[in-house]
Amino acid sequence: MTAKRMAQTPDPGIRAFIVQPVLSLKGEGRERVFVPSLEEKIEEAKGLAHAIWLEVIGIDMPRVARPSPGHFLGKGTRERIAAVVAQEKPDVVIVNHSLTPVQQRNLEKEWQAKVIDRTGLILEIFGARAQTKEGQIQVALAALEYQKSRLVRSWTHLERQRGGTGKTGGPGETQLEIDRRLISDRIAQLKKDLERVRKNRDLQRRSREKVPYPIVALVGYTNAGKSTLFNRLTGADVFAENLLFATLDPTMRKVRLENRQEIILADTVGFITALPTHLVAAFRSTLEQVQYADVILHVRDISNSAHEAQKEDVVSILGDMGIEYESDPRIIEILNKTDALNAEQKADALRRASFAERTVPVSAVKGEGVEALLAAIQKIVSAGRRTVSYHIKPENGQALAWLYDRGKILDRKDELEYITLTAELDLADAGRFQERFGIQPVQEDVIYDTQKQIHG
Repeated sequence: MTAKRMAQTPDPGIRAFIVQPVLSLKGEGRERVFVPSLEEKIEEAKGLAHAIWLEVIGIDMPRVARPSPGHFLGKGTRERIAAVVAQEKPDVVIVNHSLTPVQQRNLEKEWQAKVIDRTGLILEIFGARAQTKEGQIQVALAALEYQKSRLVRSWTHLERQRGGTGKTGGPGETQLEIDRRLISDRIAQLKKDLERVRKNRDLQRRSREKVPYPIVALVGYTNAGKSTLFNRLTGADVFAENLLFATLDPTMRKVRLENRQEIILADTVGFITALPTHLVAAFRSTLEQVQYADVILHVRDISNSAHEAQKEDVVSILGDMGIEYESDPRIIEILNKTDALNAEQKADALRRASFAERTVPVSAVKGEGVEALLAAIQKIVSAGRRTVSYHIKPENGQALAWLYDRGKILDRKDELEYITLTAELDLADAGRFQERFGIQPVQEDVIYDTQKQIHG
């Protein structure tokens, strides 16, 4: 079963049986800000399966008081699931938890079926979604790191010995050792390739900064509607189905605001509960957009019963990136999917947003609230900048070049005696221009206070 096969065939007939372990808080792994309920875990597991169009034929929820080192699940549970697998014959059994290589191999032997854990399933989705060169390299890198940990000596086909040349290893090198070395070499090469791609992206980013276009980054829990909102704001045709991890590549488009200010809107990968650390690292570029963004749009699925818990998870991850959610003036909280609420719930969401700072209710599907959102973005990106018009003599090429280099040119009118140039400048640059060239502005707009609130 490959990600490519599943991604290209919406109904491939691949049947999956989900095993959702029920563990105590102590057995959940690393400490979280919140612990999802069993119902939320099951829905998320089904969502992950549906993200690559697997048909879920059944779910088992065994209680696990103490995970078995060799099998993770107890003997009685394994036997019960083995009977179900023998009868239903699913193509894959998904264990919605991390498994060690030994545990995964032993379960496959006992159940006589392909077993995939949570990390492996997410990797399948990543492989199906990544489209850009960088995204594909990151998927391959994460997959190889995962595969490397799955190489264990107990697999008989890896226990063979063979001689070799300088490139294939010395006499007596096992197939296991060769496979590990080949994977390590491939990982090293992919890291070099990724670094080259990132350097190229950094050059592109520096070029954008010189324009300059403010960066507006969309973040949020996966399936919150980020890509749908992205399409609504940009008119782009980004893949935006009701699937987990619908977006894995940093997608960027230019948007013009009402005041003619142009911005770059960046869509990012969605957050998810207990995403394995090495997978987050592998997709660092989709999160880098957030760290240097001028505006951060946190898209929330307000219709989801777990939306408060999802918010806490996003806030926690942003905090790990050095972004203080409550105090960062760049953040706008978007209460999305208001169209999915009943009348009373929608009225309550609108009421709460009216009293909250930097909160905008929207329906990305219907377009409701989008104008208010764009106005909120405009207030932040306009903070500390002014729009000014100058009369400049045609022969004063240095002044013209200075404005084109430092500002955002909004309008130009060429007349006989002078050129009327309207530009948006930083406050400091507006002062520098006047001091250097002695040219007074003929018209300027209101200067926005950087501390001014959206609803102020």
